[in-house]
Amino acid sequence: MNNLFNRLGFGSRPQAQVDPSSAAIAQGPDDDVPSPGQQFAQFGAGCFWGVELAYQRVPGVTMTEVGYSHGLMHNPSYEDVCTGTTGHNEVVRVQYDPKECSFETLLDVFWNRHDPTTLNRQGGDVGTQYRSGIYYYTDEQERLAREAVEKQQKILNKKIVTEILPATKFYRAENYHQQYLAKGGRMGLRQSAEKGCKDPIRCYG
Repeated sequence: MNNLFNRLGFGSRPQAQVDPSSAAIAQGPDDDVPSPGQQFAQFGAGCFWGVELAYQRVPGVTMTEVGYSHGLMHNPSYEDVCTGTTGHNEVVRVQYDPKECSFETLLDVFWNRHDPTTLNRQGGDVGTQYRSGIYYYTDEQERLAREAVEKQQKILNKKIVTEILPATKFYRAENYHQQYLAKGGRMGLRQSAEKGCKDPIRCYG
């Protein structure tokens, strides 16, 4: 468990009091099941609002949910995660039809949506909950993710800090976070989630 805190960059910072039984559940596998013929994937790429909208627009993606994973607390709230002490990442869990959408396509969206070279930060959003991460459900997803990192490393010529780990238990975020930008965001200005839409995404609505 201490290794997880160090990996997240907590270092010698005072650690949250974590209930071992709670942490064991949170670090367990995602036991949700996708719809028949579908697959799951999880991505952390900064604030999950804009990332979700980007995936909503991908043909072959049949469902998106924002939530929290890879932390040490069972059933965390948004407020818990924002303290930076639970270890969770803001992620989007994508359900997709592999006959219509490849995992490589999802990876392309991931790389285009954020800067994978900034540690625990995307723009003005700073904290371990904004870290770059690909969380895989299958050996094939892991292989493709690692190959993609090597390719991106050559393109960017900067050290990529994206973590590639097995998907752990997914905690669905509060309802108001779901499809936040498509519903209007804080300004009430809805952004299109239509498949194939290329409109710029305004991260905070």
